[in-house]
Amino acid sequence: MDFQLTDDQIARNDHLGRFAAEILSAGAAERIRDARFDRTKWDAAAEMGLAGLPVDADWGGLGFGALDTMLAIEALGRKCADLGLIFSLCAHMFACVVPVWRHGSLQIREKWLRDMASGRVIAANAMTEAESGSDAFAMRASAQRDGDDYVLTGSKCFITNAPIADVFIAYAKTNPRQGFFGISCFIVPRDAPGLTVQPEARKSGLPTSPWGSVYFDACRIPAANLLGAEGAGAAIFHDSMIWERGCLFAAYVGAMERVLKQCVEHARDRRQFGKPIGRNQSVSDKLVDMKLRLETARLLLYRTGWLHDAGLPHEEASALSKLWISESAVKAGLDAIQLFGASAAIADNGLDRLLLDSLPSRLFSGSSEIQREIVARHMGLR
Repeated sequence: MDFQLTDDQIARNDHLGRFAAEILSAGAAERIRDARFDRTKWDAAAEMGLAGLPVDADWGGLGFGALDTMLAIEALGRKCADLGLIFSLCAHMFACVVPVWRHGSLQIREKWLRDMASGRVIAANAMTEAESGSDAFAMRASAQRDGDDYVLTGSKCFITNAPIADVFIAYAKTNPRQGFFGISCFIVPRDAPGLTVQPEARKSGLPTSPWGSVYFDACRIPAANLLGAEGAGAAIFHDSMIWERGCLFAAYVGAMERVLKQCVEHARDRRQFGKPIGRNQSVSDKLVDMKLRLETARLLLYRTGWLHDAGLPHEEASALSKLWISESAVKAGLDAIQLFGASAAIADNGLDRLLLDSLPSRLFSGSSEIQREIVARHMGLR
């Protein structure tokens, strides 16, 4: 095992870190306060290739493997205070661009993929419904073939990027009797007849990442907009979640490192009872535990990327990584607030952001309970 990054990887990460700090973080506090998505920041990130990292260069991406994709996302999380923007980019890239890249017909890829991978077109993944969260395949949305078209009926909720999306990757039942094999995946343009979008209320976590509900009222789309074969939707979604679980959470590893650095500096500077608080064992032990969780999270993350790039089974590794990172990020947020004390409650300090932004990480891309189910299955317990 070689844990040394190459010179190219180090240089790329340093470059992305400077870009995130100088460009993407500019005005972050105001955007977070106003719960405002900034298209100019999105465009700047997209111009850097951050909307299509793993996609082949021939299709407008950068052609990164899983590990290099993780390293890039980690660099953003380390230096960008606006995790909502990073989350929107990742949701677009892994849950939408990846399915089109890996499963779209040549016709679909030629029409959509370059614009999606370049970030000129923003996409949203329309999967979740009010009655089918963790039980994603209990959805009620349906799609019926009607000549050369499909007609979609139903609704989706809590859809990241919905209010700003130009196109939706939508999942619907085409054969309710077939279970896993009865779900299909479609690419649905924003202007498709019968499609409407309703923005959701403001979120406490990741507030700069907009979300909304999507309604399909006899929404008619060409049959050519089917991704993969009819009935392949569940497999396509599963494939995209492997990418999302594996790579998106690199942002939280970066954010944990950023917050740990803030905490260490505070422990050195803050004096109580005539000495820096970091000299108190109760404080230093907390910081050591934060460091331990960070480094363990990074090792699990990188191992998942290595397995993926080596073509080895990586579903269990991805579930372990996602589970540990999301739970560790929440704990890091709580620890940071405890270390900073009352000053952590001042919103402009941004010290509560990691906690607020990491709480939903235990839910999206499969809840912590679902990750434990995946690991238990690989252990032969299910």
